[in-house]
Amino acid sequence: MTALTRRQRYRVDLREMMVQCEANYLHLMRLMRMLEERDEVHLTLPALLADERPARGMAVRVLERCRYTTMLELEQDTLHSQLPRPALTVRLYHDARSAEVTAARPYQRVAARHDYPNPSMHQQDEKLQWNRFLAEWLRHLNEHGGTRPDHWERRVDA
Repeated sequence: MTALTRRQRYRVDLREMMVQCEANYLHLMRLMRMLEERDEVHLTLPALLADERPARGMAVRVLERCRYTTMLELEQDTLHSQLPRPALTVRLYHDARSAEVTAARPYQRVAARHDYPNPSMHQQDEKLQWNRFLAEWLRHLNEHGGTRPDHWERRVDA
């Protein structure tokens, strides 16, 4: 078997994953401070383009609060009635100061590693990719005013 035909098994780069999860934790803690004791808030982003609908937003929901962990769901407003509303479930580990994506709707649970190829065509490093996506989402919110208090619609859904 030559080096070209032999496949290396994918190994999770724990250092890169932890750096990403720690950075996400810091960004999410800003949202947690704004949430205070509420279970849900809705962020509204101003329109960036003249022909864009007035505002885009994201709901941030606390699914579970425990002493050392908090589970959040971040759900983006739908862009079209035929598309599912994308949502990420994120667990914050307060003792480790880390946050990781544990589920991504509509894809469900996010595994740390997938064999490739696989029947669902998941990427080998999908968990790292979802955590990078979360970082981009949070960066976008911060850069475009979504984390400013005047862009928060505070509501608690019963």
